[in-house]
Amino acid sequence: MYTTGRRVRFSLFGTSHGPGVGCVLEGIPKGMPVDKARIAEDMELRRPKKGIGTPRRETDKVSILQGVHNGKTDGTPILLVIDNSDTDGSKYLKFARTPRPGHADLPAIAKFPGYDIRGGGQFSGRLTAPIVAAGSIAKQLIRRSGMEVSAFSRSIGGIIDDEDRSIADATGSRAFATRACTEELDAAMERNIISASSDGDSVGGVVECITTGLPIGFGGIWFEAIDSEIAGAVFSIPACKGVEFGRGFGLAGMRGSESNDPFFVKDGIKCRTNNMGGILGGMSDGAPMVFRAVFKPTPSIAKPQRTVDIKMMENTEVSVEGRHDPCIVPRAVSVVEAMTALVLADQMMRDPGRSV
Repeated sequence: MYTTGRRVRFSLFGTSHGPGVGCVLEGIPKGMPVDKARIAEDMELRRPKKGIGTPRRETDKVSILQGVHNGKTDGTPILLVIDNSDTDGSKYLKFARTPRPGHADLPAIAKFPGYDIRGGGQFSGRLTAPIVAAGSIAKQLIRRSGMEVSAFSRSIGGIIDDEDRSIADATGSRAFATRACTEELDAAMERNIISASSDGDSVGGVVECITTGLPIGFGGIWFEAIDSEIAGAVFSIPACKGVEFGRGFGLAGMRGSESNDPFFVKDGIKCRTNNMGGILGGMSDGAPMVFRAVFKPTPSIAKPQRTVDIKMMENTEVSVEGRHDPCIVPRAVSVVEAMTALVLADQMMRDPGRSV
C-alpha cells in the first residue's frame, strides 16, 4: 500500500487490471455522519464522459466494508473497495518490450521484477478512484468546520479561461463535461479534445482549486506547511507535472510593492488582493487558498512514437491501442479536490484548536 498523512492517514492499494482498487482511511472521528450519496456524486464526476474520455466503463460503486455503521463512522479505519470489471490487458503486453514514451513503463520495468504492465499497473489513473471516494469523506469532515473545496478546468490544450473565478464558479463547473466554468468554454475545450483525439493524439491542461473557510493561522511551517503538503499530495496524482500557489511563477516578474497582499479591517482582517494564494509562511492568511496544477497530455496515443525494443536493444516505434483518455484534465479536477481535502483533514486533526 501507498500511505500519506499523519493523523488522517490514507493508504491506497490495487492495480488497473487487478480484481479491484481501494483504500484505508484512518483518523476520521467516531460518530461523523457519512453521506453515501455525496460519495456517489463525486465518483460520477470522475467517470469518463462520452466523446472526451476513455471508452472503459466501470460502475465505480464504492463498497464501505468497515468503519461506518448505521451511517456514521465507528472510529475504526474505513475500508473502501471498488471492483474492476471492464478489463482487457491484452493490448498492454507489448509495452513490456517496447515501453511507451512519457509513461512509467520503462522505470517500472527496471525497478520491479515481474511488473504487471496491464493497464499501467499501480501507476494507472484507475487508482484515483479510491482517492476520490476517500476525499469525499474528507470533504464531509472539513465542511463541519466551514471549509469548502472546489476545482475547475483553468485550461485544456490551447483553450484558456482567463477570467478571475470564485469558488461558486468552480462548483458550477460540475454542470459541464470538461469542468469548464461556462458553457462557451466547455464547448471550446470539448472541441479541442476531440480534435486531438481525431489525430490520434492527446492534450493536457491546468486544474485550479479554490478553498474557502480556512481561518488565519491554519496550517504549519517548514515541512508541515500547508502549501508544501498539498503540493506533495497533488504531485502524486498521475500526470501532474507542476503546482503553483497564487500568482506562482508570475511573482518572478513583480515587485514586492505589487505582489504583497495589503491587509484591511472589515468584519475582521482581510486581504485586498490574493497574489499569495491565501498562504503566508505555510499558514492561511484568511484569503481563499488558490493553487493550480498542470497535467501533461496523456502519453498513451495512437500516433507512432519512437521507443526501444528492450529485448533486442535496438530502436523501434510503438503505437498505442486500447482505451485511453485523450485528455485527463476533466477527470483530474475531482481528484485534485479529493487530495486537497485529505491534506486539510489531516492538518485539521493535527491541530487541537481546529479539530471537530
